[in-house]
Amino acid sequence: MFEATLSVPASHAQGSLLAQAYADRPRSDSRPASCAGCTRRQACLAGGLNGPDVEKFAAIVHLTRVIRQGETLFRAGDAFRSIYAVRTGSFKTVIAHRDGMEHVSGFLFPGDVMGFDGVHANRHEVSAIALEDCTVCVLPFSLLEKQCQESRSLQHQIYTLMSTEIVRESALMMLLGVMSARERVAAFLVNISTRMQQRGYSASLFNLRMTRDEIGSYLGITLETVSRTLSHFQKKGLVRAAGKQIEIVDIEGLRAV
Repeated sequence: MFEATLSVPASHAQGSLLAQAYADRPRSDSRPASCAGCTRRQACLAGGLNGPDVEKFAAIVHLTRVIRQGETLFRAGDAFRSIYAVRTGSFKTVIAHRDGMEHVSGFLFPGDVMGFDGVHANRHEVSAIALEDCTVCVLPFSLLEKQCQESRSLQHQIYTLMSTEIVRESALMMLLGVMSARERVAAFLVNISTRMQQRGYSASLFNLRMTRDEIGSYLGITLETVSRTLSHFQKKGLVRAAGKQIEIVDIEGLRAV
């Protein structure tokens, strides 16, 4: 029923690693990936690589997967085998607490890489759920490690991504620890604007694929507080909001909140 679309690696050893990495992955809705012509390359792992290194890197990116809206790419507790680069669409990551409550720990957009949470304990600590129909590039970590031994630029890219995750976590802790609700929402909108601009999208007009409830979970405030704050920002002429669409009218005003 499933159609395999993995290209065959040059070495038998790599083939064995791939077979292990994808043993439990469905092959439907999958197709070969290409880094050279990818419009998200500069925001992704391949962004800082030169020509030969890009080709070597692309050789280990053997699969893109389609993840439908609401589907889970990986769940907390799953065995860690791969990291994933978002090609199209957006995801949320979720942490489940012992009492059953869930907390949104992050949002990921095209070019972002996820799955590093599984490196430490060889299992994922969070769940990654598609906020819309998405495609991701799958990078088996065993092959990625091997390639890092041969490419210092790729090794540096990995270190940079891990460092970015640490900085992002620290920023979130500060946001939750010292900022007011209005400051949190303003910082969130500025952050989304910056990330959209870095990916070649409009910095002032974009759709928030996440719900107000998910934003509140991420920011540590209630859905009602998110809605009231956005309404306040509209009255102040900082933003215009219509459903999921947000237009930032005064970015400096948001930064000054």
